[in-house]
Amino acid sequence: MQVTDLAFEIAAVAKRLEREGRYARTHDFVQHGGVSVYEHCVRVAALSCRLADAFGVDVDRDSLIRGALLHDYFLYDWHEKDDSHRLHGFTHPRTALRNAMEDWDLDAVEQNVILRHMFPLTPVPPACTEAWLVCLADKMCAVEEMVYTRTRRLRPALARSK
Repeated sequence: MQVTDLAFEIAAVAKRLEREGRYARTHDFVQHGGVSVYEHCVRVAALSCRLADAFGVDVDRDSLIRGALLHDYFLYDWHEKDDSHRLHGFTHPRTALRNAMEDWDLDAVEQNVILRHMFPLTPVPPACTEAWLVCLADKMCAVEEMVYTRTRRLRPALARSK
């Protein structure tokens, strides 16, 4: 798949989520460094698709993209000094899943992607290929975003690998 096709595909799903739910709020929260939750989720969706293509695995692409876009749908600023955010890494997958299920009907793959993306920090591993891909892409993107905080050199989410 061409990078421009992937960008269009992800953008179309994100716009639909913004129209149908509270997804636009993800622009308002910082995830890692200066990267918003929205941008982080787009980056994770793009990398998940690229990993699926690179590994040659058969996936439900629609559920992969939607699950990746919703994996951090927790809708709060986890950087605020607040006791409820103290265990964010352990608790946000359930919060994200609960919020997503309030706004949309999710299939089993999307639910597993959201709930299991923090493995191994959360002890139960992903149960489907799509969730494993998002789990891996999430960690890769997080590291790159944290390095970006130090270097200010973040590649665009859909940049071609050299």
